[in-house]
Amino acid sequence: MTTVAARKGGFGRGVHPPHRKQFTEAAAVEVLPTPGEVRIALLQHLGAPCEATVKARTEVALGDVVGESTGFVSAPVHASVTGVTARQSVTTLPNGRHVPVIPIKAAEEQPFTGEALFEDIFGGEWPTDGYEQYEPQQIVEAAHDAGLVGLGGAAFPTHVKLTRNEQKPIDTLLINGCECEPYLTADYSLMLAAPVPIITGALLAQRAVGAGRVIVCIEDNKPKAVAAVRRAAEGTAVEVRILKTKYPQGGEKQLTVAVLGREVPTGGLPLDIGAVVLNVATCAALARAVVRGKPLTHRIVTVSGGGIKQPKNLLVPIGASYRDLIDYCGGMTHDAARVVSGGPMMGFTIGSLDVVVTKGASGLTVLTHEDVRRAEETTCVRCGRCVDVCPLRLVPTKIALASRAGDVELAERYHITACMECGCCAYVCPAGIPLVQLMRVGKVMVQKAKRP
Repeated sequence: MTTVAARKGGFGRGVHPPHRKQFTEAAAVEVLPTPGEVRIALLQHLGAPCEATVKARTEVALGDVVGESTGFVSAPVHASVTGVTARQSVTTLPNGRHVPVIPIKAAEEQPFTGEALFEDIFGGEWPTDGYEQYEPQQIVEAAHDAGLVGLGGAAFPTHVKLTRNEQKPIDTLLINGCECEPYLTADYSLMLAAPVPIITGALLAQRAVGAGRVIVCIEDNKPKAVAAVRRAAEGTAVEVRILKTKYPQGGEKQLTVAVLGREVPTGGLPLDIGAVVLNVATCAALARAVVRGKPLTHRIVTVSGGGIKQPKNLLVPIGASYRDLIDYCGGMTHDAARVVSGGPMMGFTIGSLDVVVTKGASGLTVLTHEDVRRAEETTCVRCGRCVDVCPLRLVPTKIALASRAGDVELAERYHITACMECGCCAYVCPAGIPLVQLMRVGKVMVQKAKRP
């Protein structure tokens, strides 16, 4: 384990982009009306894709399994509406990957809509003690059966994180409520509206991994969220830690440095230094999975940006289209120029609004022409700014240029697979080089080179 100097709530390097949270930080969560159809992607997590368990013209109820996981690093998918399935088709995800989907035509009558749906998912009483009744393996199995993945964007199957490794004991569970990506307020709105299930889920996760401490991590630009979570945690052993506002504070490897003073080794995981990191929304979903036996069917998505007429935080069924969300928000403004799945730092520009919401989709950002205007790309001048801000201490320009040249061996030598694609390098690059896009292309080349 590598221990670094305490950062007093922060980490080395990183950037300070404008927060742009003002569009939706005061917007309470609204429930999207049930769309006429949802399309459930059979791959919306890291790991192995699911296999369909239903055929066309099958009646399904809200929460029914429609795709079974095919490996340990995988998670089943469930119907997010009551309705009838159609023939399996294919969609393109924001990252460009083509995946099969199961369309479900929604029935006129749904078990829950509007506020009743929000109450069913987040409302009611949530226990904050008595977790001895749940065995660790029982919690892990509930997370798997509910199809839980990291809802902060990484979409790593949650049951894998919660499975104990006797060779690598966990002493600290970090709950990520930083939400450092500009524009996005999905986690923030959840912490304000439903902090108690977050605490319940955190305590269940602590029981599963055997951690001695639980720390909820929130940036200092979210005082209302800090107060709400602290009230919810009263009477429990859960700590709330306020961290400096800096991007990408919410990255796993940055959190462990900022909170614990421990550095995850290159190519390693927080598990390697005795920590597990879960997102606040993942914790709330875990509470529902364990306490109520309900799967992950909906998530909160921020629809924001200067290019959207009515920015909102929406509770939406997984499988709804981005078009459904934008239409409910009044459509786009006349000067809308780019639609990004996620935020502007780590998100993917999409060319079609028919892209479906997946479990890891925390936001949809519509940027204006003014937002996306930038200088023409020029030659790298070796200024080193990308190196100065890279939170993983990589040399982004060398990796990106190796990728552009198709030199897989050189890209690997510069640790391209360690890149978290946070976008800090591209944000400060005076030459306007699309560093993150080149990193992504290079990673694909590395994967192809390793295939038999």
